[in-house]
Amino acid sequence: MKTRPAGIGNVNADWMGSLPSKLSAMPLKHLAVPGSHDSFTFWVDVHAPVGPDQKAYVKYLATMFSVLAKKVMVKWSMTQNLTFKEQLDAGIRYFDLRVSSKPGESGNEIYFIHGLFGHKVSDGLLEINSFLSRHRKEIVFLDFNHYYAMDLEHHVYLISMLQEVFGSKLCNNCAVEGITLDYLWQKKYQVIVFYHHPSAQDIPAMWPGNKIPAPWANTTEPKKLTQFLETTLRERAKEGSFHVSQAILTPRVNTVAKGLVWGLRNYLVERNLPTIMSWVEAQRPGKDGVNIITSDFVELTDFANIVIKLNNLLLSEQDRKQR
Repeated sequence: MKTRPAGIGNVNADWMGSLPSKLSAMPLKHLAVPGSHDSFTFWVDVHAPVGPDQKAYVKYLATMFSVLAKKVMVKWSMTQNLTFKEQLDAGIRYFDLRVSSKPGESGNEIYFIHGLFGHKVSDGLLEINSFLSRHRKEIVFLDFNHYYAMDLEHHVYLISMLQEVFGSKLCNNCAVEGITLDYLWQKKYQVIVFYHHPSAQDIPAMWPGNKIPAPWANTTEPKKLTQFLETTLRERAKEGSFHVSQAILTPRVNTVAKGLVWGLRNYLVERNLPTIMSWVEAQRPGKDGVNIITSDFVELTDFANIVIKLNNLLLSEQDRKQR
């Protein structure tokens, strides 16, 4: 499968603002929204220590074999190739974020992480904010769902950073059913932050994790994945939350061992993408349908476009003829 450049000419940079009024008036939980899995792993630091999210044996191997082991880890840690801005231009609006401090480093700096450390969180947030300031009708979901080596001071620092960077763009936690694009545009809100940690529970601009369940199949088999996605969609909460369908395969230790030199993309993702994308194309948003769908390497297929176009199914036949 050849890599196709995503978002050529920024065709999806303003897709939310371009939706018909019938869709902008619908609850956002009923629209199809493209997202990325482990969103900001397009660059990892092979010179930094292995992250605290890794098991002891991985840390041991990395210590023993140093740069060689980390080069292998890079192939299995990176789940995206596109930068923050490139993903936003391509139409990605949900970001799956895992963050960590660097043990032993002074200060409270926080980094994106997936096996290896990535960019500073502050750099990523500033880039997102810059995009949103240029595209006033676009809304992003920032889902901070895994934290490593972080004490209360780190959480206070990160939450303050989110409030400082986004300011009045932050949408306060409220009833999910009332969140439509029209409502967000009227209030000039552009960012919904989910913070899966008790330290944020009394802060209005931080939404609790239970408002965005993201069931995880944890399988290497595409058939089991699609069955799991179907089952969890049927069980999707009818009220009170958004919903993430994680259309991703997860390597196990023996998967990594077998495909050591190939890496996640070549060994697991590319060969199974046709099956996964067939499932995505067959979905329908709406009350009982998909909401947010996430993928690895979003640029390998027309992923964002395919998900965005699912929203046309919510328009009646007459609406489609008029457009």
